[in-house]
Amino acid sequence: MMSKIFLSAVSILFISCSSDNIIEPDYILSADQKHNKWSNQIEPVITVASGSVIQAETSEASDGQLHKNATLDDLINIDFGPIHPLTGPVYVEEAEVGDILAVDILKIDLHDYGWQAIVGGFGFLTDRFPNPKLSIHEIDKQNNTITFKDKVKIPLKPFAGVMGVAPNTAEMLSTIPPRENGGNMDDPSIVEGSTVYFPVLVKGGLFSIGDTHAVQGLGEVCGTALEAPMTITYRLRVIKDATPIKEPQYETDKFYAVTGFGTTIDIATKKAVNYMVDYLTANYDISDEEAYMLCSLVGDLKIAEVVDVPNMLVTMHFPKSILLQL
Repeated sequence: MMSKIFLSAVSILFISCSSDNIIEPDYILSADQKHNKWSNQIEPVITVASGSVIQAETSEASDGQLHKNATLDDLINIDFGPIHPLTGPVYVEEAEVGDILAVDILKIDLHDYGWQAIVGGFGFLTDRFPNPKLSIHEIDKQNNTITFKDKVKIPLKPFAGVMGVAPNTAEMLSTIPPRENGGNMDDPSIVEGSTVYFPVLVKGGLFSIGDTHAVQGLGEVCGTALEAPMTITYRLRVIKDATPIKEPQYETDKFYAVTGFGTTIDIATKKAVNYMVDYLTANYDISDEEAYMLCSLVGDLKIAEVVDVPNMLVTMHFPKSILLQL
């Protein structure tokens, strides 16, 4: 049963992520080993075996255009061509179409700065906020915080805004919207210690990661998070003979989650609820009617992002304290 495979995988993950454990990567990727489109035609930067641990350096979303000393003019004159540099792709030898690629987020290391911006014409309230604005923040790595307006201490929860596998197309797709392959999910719940599951859509999977955020609220309403370069250490595992998934799913020690993208919140929400019902009925002794009712009692819908047009992302979180009783 898929749930047992996934739950045991997270138990292993959390043991390996203990603070006393030193993680030695099998491979190290630099931020220069990058691309910023989704396509099955992008050549992998490395080929690895299932179970390999990769340490990947990532640039922030502007690919260095908005740096520690950047000014408003840098934002106004930004070139959108390099946006979303993704480190990868990584080809996994055992990954075949129909498999599931599990990505264990073992460790996320912050660098020393991040930026946030209002970009003209981008964001959820573009009619109210048409003018650009840029803020550069020094990251206090010792306390894991930034200071907003010189007085507000904000704790950081770093994560990768974009991660995913290659779609089954030769077209060079924009990284802006989330899709079935993952991509720009901008989900702040996928932090260190999470395991993310992707449907393998092409041989080798071709996994990439980037657009790292030091902190972000659910929705990312102004269009940007605290965009910051980072170092992410992750493990890639191929899961075979499991119930197929249509879009990414993920879990932590506290909950199991499904994701649904769509051009409207309604579409994305219906997909997420359907996927959770499917997950429960496929992996536990429960009917679809019972699963639907249980989702209404303990399933939590969350809007991950609303700004990455044309698609939005909605998730449903289901507590493991309930799953363990099914």
